[in-house]
Amino acid sequence: MDRNLALELVRVTEVAAIAASKWIGKGDAKAADAAAVEEMRSRLNEVDFSGRVVIGEGKKDEAAELFVGEHLGKGGGLELDIAVDPLECTDSVANGRPNAISVIATAPTGALLRGPDTYMNKIAVGPLAVGKVDINAPVKDNLSAIAKASEKTIEELVVIVMDRSRNEELIAQIRTAGARVHLITDGDVAGAIAPSMPNPEVDAYMGIGASAEAVLAGAALKALGGEIQVQWWLEKHPELESEIKELGMDARSVYTMDDLVKSDYTTFTATGILNGPLLKGVSIGADTIYTHSVSMRAKTKTIRWIEAEHVI
Repeated sequence: MDRNLALELVRVTEVAAIAASKWIGKGDAKAADAAAVEEMRSRLNEVDFSGRVVIGEGKKDEAAELFVGEHLGKGGGLELDIAVDPLECTDSVANGRPNAISVIATAPTGALLRGPDTYMNKIAVGPLAVGKVDINAPVKDNLSAIAKASEKTIEELVVIVMDRSRNEELIAQIRTAGARVHLITDGDVAGAIAPSMPNPEVDAYMGIGASAEAVLAGAALKALGGEIQVQWWLEKHPELESEIKELGMDARSVYTMDDLVKSDYTTFTATGILNGPLLKGVSIGADTIYTHSVSMRAKTKTIRWIEAEHVI
């Protein structure tokens, strides 16, 4: 990927994050989402590339969206598929809670998994535990494998889980096994990435979350050297099984990181909106806005942390 384009994508997530930050704590999730979407779309259309959205948000929660199939960019240049979430964690922004980001992943045409905007069961681990877990194995067995790979006891492990009723049984099983649970209200992109960060404070991510976020996390884990496994979870939307089949997938199969993201020529770009395990949030001073971003390239395993000052 062109390095100038990588920097342009950082600018895209920066403006989306800044737009969303103006709605922090105001109780209007849809307005925050719409502000981020509008800025991201406008800035992407100023970039010299040919992009097509293959994974967007909106259908599941009736929010504003960059819609699947939408073409972005000036045209010409690199042709890329895009996965986007202009505002990951709308409720966190609305309520002033931690862990919101603006995020984009890119890959060559056809490299990102396409499917309905619904839910998936997931497990994600860091580099030490790659190849050691199985999403269909008992929770305690996976925890034992992670502990052994990490040279820890199960009691020392910390597992991130979304605080949702659909994950209650999983949470109980983790606690019964002896591990600790770190509940998050939103933000399973950052949650799935967190175990693969340098000197991680958590050891795994488990549970049911959104499908788009699985692909976005997969793009980052390609660069970080972690692992994610997923399965479709259709308890709320069983009618989507036929759509999944039409797309050439099996709703009951296990999908690995290489299924989610089929190319090493993949990028992950994110800017923090509110502080979280991945990035610091937007900070607004008297005449300056401060942002914190990350740009990852899977092929080179390059991770760039970018702090920027924007004069108001």
